[in-house]
Amino acid sequence: MKERGRRILVRCPRSFLFLHIRKKLYLCTPEMIDQETIQRIMDAARIEEVIGEFVSLKKRGANHIGCCPFHNEKTPSFYVSPSKGIFKCFGCGEAGDVVKFLMKHEHYTYPEALRWLADKYHIEIKEEELTEEQKERQTERDGLFHVSEFAQKYFADLLYNDEMGRAVGLSYFHQRGLSDDTIKRFGLGYCLDEWSNFTDHARKAGYSDTVLEKTGLTIVKEETGKSYDRFRGRVMFPIYSISGRVLGFSGRILSSEKQAAKYVNSPDSDIYNKSRILYGLYQARTAIAKANKCYLVEGNVDVISMHQSGVENTVASCGTSLTTEQIRLIKRYTPNVTVLYDGDSAGIKAALRAIDLLFAEGMHVRLVLFPDGEDPDSYAQKYGSTKLQEYLASHEDNFIMFKTRVLLDTVKDDPIRKAELVSDTARSIALVADMLERAEYVRQCSQLLRVNEDVLTNAVAKAIAQGIRKEGAEQKASAETRGEDRVTFEEEQQHQPDVQLTSHSSPLSSPPEVERHLAQLLLNYGNEKLYQKYTAPDGTQQESAYTVAEIIVNELSGEGLAFTHPLCQRIYEQCSLMVGMSHKVDTNHFITSSDEQLRTFAAALMMDTYSLWVDSWKKKEIYPPKIEDNLLKDVQDSLYVFKAQRLSRMIADCRERLRTASPEQQTQLLTEIQQYTQVARRIGLALGHVISPTFNN
Repeated sequence: MKERGRRILVRCPRSFLFLHIRKKLYLCTPEMIDQETIQRIMDAARIEEVIGEFVSLKKRGANHIGCCPFHNEKTPSFYVSPSKGIFKCFGCGEAGDVVKFLMKHEHYTYPEALRWLADKYHIEIKEEELTEEQKERQTERDGLFHVSEFAQKYFADLLYNDEMGRAVGLSYFHQRGLSDDTIKRFGLGYCLDEWSNFTDHARKAGYSDTVLEKTGLTIVKEETGKSYDRFRGRVMFPIYSISGRVLGFSGRILSSEKQAAKYVNSPDSDIYNKSRILYGLYQARTAIAKANKCYLVEGNVDVISMHQSGVENTVASCGTSLTTEQIRLIKRYTPNVTVLYDGDSAGIKAALRAIDLLFAEGMHVRLVLFPDGEDPDSYAQKYGSTKLQEYLASHEDNFIMFKTRVLLDTVKDDPIRKAELVSDTARSIALVADMLERAEYVRQCSQLLRVNEDVLTNAVAKAIAQGIRKEGAEQKASAETRGEDRVTFEEEQQHQPDVQLTSHSSPLSSPPEVERHLAQLLLNYGNEKLYQKYTAPDGTQQESAYTVAEIIVNELSGEGLAFTHPLCQRIYEQCSLMVGMSHKVDTNHFITSSDEQLRTFAAALMMDTYSLWVDSWKKKEIYPPKIEDNLLKDVQDSLYVFKAQRLSRMIADCRERLRTASPEQQTQLLTEIQQYTQVARRIGLALGHVISPTFNN
């Protein structure tokens, strides 16, 4: 069915009915998207993930390779670099970042490409044009970047070209075993131990007190109004964004003042948020992608020492406990993390705090504990880079097993504490996304804890269920805070118009059931080929062969139709992507998903493979036919019913608009209702049922 002006065309090639429903697109492109939002979009976007939706990519080393979508080629010459965030075709020369790809491939404008990425990664973009206040804020934000870069160059210059900088700052770095090349690579510097040396220098260069104070480089005393340098008398560690811009600083004191903090960090500002930044990621990102592993350490000097020792895939959190945002930054380059902590009790506690966050984000986590009193920096200085790398390779431990062993030592023979440990271990295992990996943890930990494997399995299942309920409660609370009415799918369906089958009603007729069954067909029979005979224009008998997934995807995508149930829609979208890339439906993708709800839903559909049609045949007291004999009819009828329900909603929408329509509009709407009803009857004839659309009066 195509809507062209006032005409609606229906075409029924072979045995399938195609419905073309006109979609209204509301493109709201603001005059400007603020730079802060653009940066958030660019930080979130994974170029290999985005391009992978349009091009079939295969991993090769640190890069991904495929056939260029911009020119015809048989030998792949199109490269995507996740670490650099760029693509390059060595055949036609096309190159750029993720936005450039979308603009070229999808013919988007720059704002449209950004909006596409924002929608994909769930980043909100304000639709209105920037106000004068917002423009002023943007200008101020640019000023924060400029003064931070100015400060880094000034501190680095003092380190080598000022007498005190060389005597105090540079000598400290050399004593820590850092070479000049390493010092310059990380942009290290020194802030003179004078009251306002840097502040005075920045003012002379034209930077305002407001900008200096907002970056935290300058502190203003409220009582006197006098300004002074935050980092005076400290060696300086600049903190970079992924793209290499200076965001803030960490300064280490060198004097023996007991009251002074050992490290002082820049406060949060419009450009710097310590919970979303990893120290050393700018220098480490390429090495992380190449090694497919990230080492996570505690301190800045540990990062620099590891890099100098040849272990360049190393980062640290910036003066804060590990956060979810920081883990997601790592995940852009690799899912594999090895945590390095000191071997003392404080280091062990820090390692245990990180475990749940890492597993909750679907990371594969291992642990290396250094001997008591040692850290990565001291170990490298004492034994050298070769010994350090050998130690890392030989002392990696399974994180959950380590945690279980450490806590088991504190339990001894106390049954209550033993039960608490089992529950605690189960909660950690429940966070592991990969189902097979989780099963292996259950097996190993049950042996270590000396409990029956079924006991731990049940405890893990309980923890997973609690997590799903907690997530649902948090989403509901969040929706209520935003003033939204969060309605469940089942509640929503009670208010949706339906299509009633007035004879023997198929179990596929109720709204979530048909969507559930289509998803069921995709997962269980998506790769099954269906053969159809038809008469060609020349009068000869021909046969076509399509898989179940190809038929469902082509039927629905051609009509612009979508599922109302979010989990069914996600299964359909992923299967559609696989079909579009000429791949088979990979059920393992769903049962190993990091989303527990999707995993559970998919597993239930795959276990209950053909119950709907079998139940239908049993009601008719007919022995169920073979699945392969009935599969084609199942697919056809399921699509018919799905489309019939959409027609019913369209009719209900027209009836609703009739209430407020003008006389001319009423004529048009009544015509549409009549045409939709005729299409519904055609579907009814194909199904062998009488279909009567019903709607609320």
